Amino acid sequence: MFKSLSCQEVRQLDGDAIQQLGLPSLLLMENAARGVVDEILKLGLWNSITIFAGPGNNGGDGLAVARLLAALGMNAKVLLIRQGKKQSADASENLKFLFNSEIQVEEPETDHIRIHCKSLTDKDLIVDALLGTGVRGTVNPAFAEIIRCINESSAHVLSVDVPSGLDCDQGIPCGDCVRAHTTVTFVSYKHGFLQANAHVFTGTIKVCHIGIPQRWLERWHTRLRSN
Repeated sequence: MFKSLSCQEVRQLDGDAIQQLGLPSLLLMENAARGVVDEILKLGLWNSITIFAGPGNNGGDGLAVARLLAALGMNAKVLLIRQGKKQSADASENLKFLFNSEIQVEEPETDHIRIHCKSLTDKDLIVDALLGTGVRGTVNPAFAEIIRCINESSAHVLSVDVPSGLDCDQGIPCGDCVRAHTTVTFVSYKHGFLQANAHVFTGTIKVCHIGIPQRWLERWHTRLRSN
């Protein structure tokens, strides 16, 4: 199997899996969330779990994680951070699933987030699903402030796919960047994870599948590199 993918290749892979295999995007998101939940369970028991969910598909993964945890009787605090940005279609669907399940979702002010993060200990878990693989340039100041709150917390931090604020191609922070203890990434490493100092932000990296057959992936990658 290939060592790593670029941001552009990740997007192409998702699109090709949807179009060529007929895998619904919501199913891919569900499979990704299951991988995150599996890793949360492996890490042990937590006094509390806080999920930071952004407006994009990375946030949709986080919202799906909240529902899957609830299915196991594990109630997470879900903090939705939109900062005026429109949610992706799949993230919006997963938010609807939570509302229909009567799972509480908060959209707190930054001051509340700061107080909450300071109250956490190393027996608590933060799931970082704020920003995904498409971050470039400098992180929006509103999200940067929340990233700083997460980093100042004593909680164990698990990032979904990529630490929020990390350029996944270059492995460098886009200004402020989450310093995760664990990163659960999908399909393969991202190019930037292989850079020398990226581990400061990713922590331990776990790779999980999203339901795409390995043989198809290998053929897809061979075609990609031959073009």
